[in-house]
Amino acid sequence: MANATEIVFVLEGLNETMSNKRTYFVVTLIVYLFTILVNLILIVTIILEKTLHEPMFIFLCNLCVNGIFGASTFYPKILVDLSSDVSVISYKACLSQIFLIYSYVFCEYTTLAVMAYDRYVAICKPLNYHSIITAGKVGKLLLFAWLFSISETVILVGLTVRLPLCGFKIEKIYCINWAVVKLSCVDTTANNVYGYILMFFHIAQALLIFVSYVNIVKVSVRSQEGRNKFMQTCLPHLISLTNFTIALVFDIMYARYGPTSRLQALRNFMSLEYLVVPPLLNPLIYGLKLNQIRRRIFRICSQKIHALK
Repeated sequence: MANATEIVFVLEGLNETMSNKRTYFVVTLIVYLFTILVNLILIVTIILEKTLHEPMFIFLCNLCVNGIFGASTFYPKILVDLSSDVSVISYKACLSQIFLIYSYVFCEYTTLAVMAYDRYVAICKPLNYHSIITAGKVGKLLLFAWLFSISETVILVGLTVRLPLCGFKIEKIYCINWAVVKLSCVDTTANNVYGYILMFFHIAQALLIFVSYVNIVKVSVRSQEGRNKFMQTCLPHLISLTNFTIALVFDIMYARYGPTSRLQALRNFMSLEYLVVPPLLNPLIYGLKLNQIRRRIFRICSQKIHALK
């Protein structure tokens, strides 16, 4: 290709598997709107209720903000594709989508790691919790989660931009970095090395989360109160973390090492799971599991209903 900025990629994943696009369009639009709604409900509830202005709920609010961000990087483009005869994306739009999706993924995992640290201090060092997790530290942790994730992504996309490309077909329903790198005409060692560096960073995060929860479980089993606190505040976090990690690892491994000539529907499902399920699942499991949030949501809803009467 003479000029990379003129490239238009064909997203073959959607073209090959979606025969009834109108139905998929309606379902996708409903899921997108519902995802935005449930995340907004939790965000507004946490903002309006001063009793929820605690570190755990602030981190949860950030998780919901990132969920809306992640959903909005994916759904609008696929809705356009579902309303079109062919799924294509320009080079610049593809790089933009890569930047936004990877920023969401990295921020999601970093936020989950921060939440694990918060729960570790709350359960394992309860007497020192408020002296360790101060308002200033909460702000720094949130800033770190976003800046670290964006910095990782800037370098990732920067390494990809420099590559001349010799192809234009992406066997996915959206752009991912590895799919573009594979189309390169030159050596991609630097991209591979940086990919392993990112893997190392996030494996380190996973180990920190694992160590935190080993200590949390050790403390929690000693008393009924500890077990109750674990079930109320840690179980939703573990569900979110496990779902996101498994889906992401499977998609990365399949994209790099899986067969490319078959099972397109399975590949699509694996690609969608970590983009669709966490933003939808997180506010639901936290809203249902955490008594404080559930009570505040019911109270706000009842107040609004009474105000309309």
